[in-house]
Amino acid sequence: MANLIAPLQISLLAMVVIFVVLSILIGIIKGMVFLMPYVAPPAPPAKPQPAGGQDEETVAAIHAAMAHHLGQAPHQIQITRIQAR
Repeated sequence: MANLIAPLQISLLAMVVIFVVLSILIGIIKGMVFLMPYVAPPAPPAKPQPAGGQDEETVAAIHAAMAHHLGQAPHQIQITRIQAR
């Protein structure tokens, strides 16, 4: 029976030490959260959009498609406004 008590005491002592250390860590973390609450970083600035909300490649593609649809050369038509639906 003596051979069984020593390992049980060591196991119990190890569990108590682990429990105490984890409890201390929880307390430290809660204290840090209380003293220094989390502040979300500001949102990154929005990417500026060209006038009309369309980039140059989109305008060029629309211009070419309209010229082809109308059967005219691209230099013969002028797109003044692109409106999203």
